Amino acid sequence: MRASYNGVAVPANGKPIEYAGSEFGVPDQPIIPFIEGDGTGRDIWRASRRVFDAAVEHAYGGKRKIAWIEVFAGEKSFNQFKEWLPQDTVDAIRDFRVAIKGPLTTPVGGGIRSLNVALRQILDLYACVRPVKYFEGVPSPVRYPERMNVVIFRENTEDVYAGIEWRSGTPEVKKLIDFLNGEMLKGGSKRIREDSGVGIKPMSPTGTKRLVRRAIEHAIEHGRKVVTLVHKGNIQKYTEGAFRDWGYEIAKAEFRAQVVTERESWIIDNKDRDANLSVENNAAKIEPGLDRATNEFKAQIYAEVKQALDAIYATHGRGQWKSKVLINDRIADSVFQQVLTRADEYQVFATPNLNGDYLSDACAAQVGGLGMAPGANIGDGYGVFEATHGTAPKYADKDVINPSSVMLSGAMMFEFMGWKEAAKLIEDGIARTIQQKRVTYDLERLMPGAEKLMTSEYADAIIENMQTPATATR
Repeated sequence: MRASYNGVAVPANGKPIEYAGSEFGVPDQPIIPFIEGDGTGRDIWRASRRVFDAAVEHAYGGKRKIAWIEVFAGEKSFNQFKEWLPQDTVDAIRDFRVAIKGPLTTPVGGGIRSLNVALRQILDLYACVRPVKYFEGVPSPVRYPERMNVVIFRENTEDVYAGIEWRSGTPEVKKLIDFLNGEMLKGGSKRIREDSGVGIKPMSPTGTKRLVRRAIEHAIEHGRKVVTLVHKGNIQKYTEGAFRDWGYEIAKAEFRAQVVTERESWIIDNKDRDANLSVENNAAKIEPGLDRATNEFKAQIYAEVKQALDAIYATHGRGQWKSKVLINDRIADSVFQQVLTRADEYQVFATPNLNGDYLSDACAAQVGGLGMAPGANIGDGYGVFEATHGTAPKYADKDVINPSSVMLSGAMMFEFMGWKEAAKLIEDGIARTIQQKRVTYDLERLMPGAEKLMTSEYADAIIENMQTPATATR
């Protein structure tokens, strides 16, 4: 830890959060770096910080307190230091381990493609965590928004985030296409059009397994019963399909006593219902049309059934599997319609980067939009919590924007730190305020009879409501 970062002195009354053996050590006055954010970030941060400090004061009666230190990124950083993301900012987040940020502008004209992506890659924040749940009273375009209560774990460093592209018509893409068509696809029917742009998206067992591990750990810790792997493996078998396969692998290898896969649950349930059921008949029940399959495929399914029964029937049979965390998988396009029609069947999602990007915003749209959607980027030993929406510069400095995304991200941060009492006060304060129909303009215009509050007034109302528990949040 240095004495200052970006010329800002480290608070003398604070101590850094420590990390050892996969455990965080959080002092009573932790030093937390914050990035105010661009555009509306200024209004949002002022309101949110007051809510955070009030929650900690109410929860712990002065025994705990955040020692805030401002660090810089985005437009404010560029105006002061001529850098979009100074090294001091990265060093501060690395040294203090937990940070929170408002929305940032993507620099124009090359260099850093996205400040958010840059931070994730530099600090290897490989899990983008997006909880999405409904607060009673929030306007929604769906009939039963209360059915939505999921946590999305989106892989944060691979797939399109690590993508490499070559522009159509360039010498480089011609060289690549010539190689692919002339060597890798030689002798086959598939060809890449000569005028194509080409992109490559890498996905690895390393990146996938650490992401799925976090999703399963979250489910076990928070009493959630279903973890769903989302993929497009029916089309891209060696990236999307491999994500699914690697996810099942780590579930079985590291969490065998606590989990059951969906297909294993079918096999075990069939055996529970008929103790004399043969392996072959069991296989026919889980694989429709097996009687018409090749002998090789039949042997494969028979082996799957026998292996499952031999491995886990003693620990998972006779109904014991029903108390385990169910690991299943769904095709990405199927999940998109199912979160609209039967969202309550899902609890935790683990997804590659692009699928999770789409899915998290689609889920958020059902419960009030990105203004109500918190987010976190987690790595081994680090956590950066952030607003999930943009900077909306035309509303900057007008004290009108909804700050709930950053406030709920702060609640996630406190939960991450083990300060669950402060996290609950924030969530309950927001829920109670919305139930009273005291909201910012984005919600007020959709809520008959609502009172429109400024950003700062909304923070006042939340602080006022912290002492009164909400009656109907999920």
